[in-house]
Amino acid sequence: MSIELPDRVLLRPATVPDGGILEGARVLRRLPECVEERPYELFALRPLGRVIGAEIGGVDLAEPLTPALQAELNRALLEWKVLFFRDQRITTAHQRAFAAHWGELETNPFIPQGETEDTTRFTRSATMPAFENIWHVDVTFRPAPALGSVLRLIEVPPVGGDTMWADMAAAYDNLPENVRARIDGLKAVHDFIPGFARFSDPETLSRHQDAFPPVEHPVVRTHPETGRRTLFVNQAFTTHIVGLEREESDRLLRYLFSRAHIPEFQVRFTWRPGSVAFWDNRATQHYAVNDYHPYARVAERVAIVGDRPF
Repeated sequence: MSIELPDRVLLRPATVPDGGILEGARVLRRLPECVEERPYELFALRPLGRVIGAEIGGVDLAEPLTPALQAELNRALLEWKVLFFRDQRITTAHQRAFAAHWGELETNPFIPQGETEDTTRFTRSATMPAFENIWHVDVTFRPAPALGSVLRLIEVPPVGGDTMWADMAAAYDNLPENVRARIDGLKAVHDFIPGFARFSDPETLSRHQDAFPPVEHPVVRTHPETGRRTLFVNQAFTTHIVGLEREESDRLLRYLFSRAHIPEFQVRFTWRPGSVAFWDNRATQHYAVNDYHPYARVAERVAIVGDRPF
């Protein structure tokens, strides 16, 4: 029995729409090529997503890490991109000590400090609204953006307030071949002003312009530890692609920004008291869901100094 289809179902051609997302199979490769799956010996690991996100059990972040445990956690971070720890009773000092196993801690002059200069505190309430609900990579306006960040919630709203992460290596893997060929070797400009202009006064922005001039980073960076190619532009701080006319740059960036929106590349984490997240800022974007007002949400973050993307 044949079915006659109305003309309207044939209006969209079977091609990738400009700036859009095409349905169908995705390449979901979590590990770099030629890397074999290995068990973890010093903790339990429960995957929360296909390519990104895992919950770690059996690790107390209030205790110092042994070299063996730090090495295995680093392997898990590289493989899963963001690690989650539940039921942790830690202080700012514990949080800083844990992060410091991965390097020097950085400061951020645009966000209020917590107990120490290298701790940032996000206090969100009905009178202090959130602005992190955009897909972004932290501090790409720096010549050497952060390696990663450790975040803990001090006050968890009774409903809402999740955080999402997207695997930008998977995003790159799934680009059409002609798009990969187009962007490999290109550089883009990153600037702090677009990310903070709506939430900072002009005097603050002007004061930091000399310290944080616009910088160029590869549109596709190579992860310094895994060697994976990773899409490295984000809507908060990337302003344009070097060498392209503005209209073409905007069109291409809109398309690349939309890759973080694909659910197969994402993990979503629901916070509870005592939860901690540790993510690889070189391989991911993240988005703080702003759906918890009028409840308060208070968090502290420490970030680890990274290296210059290449």
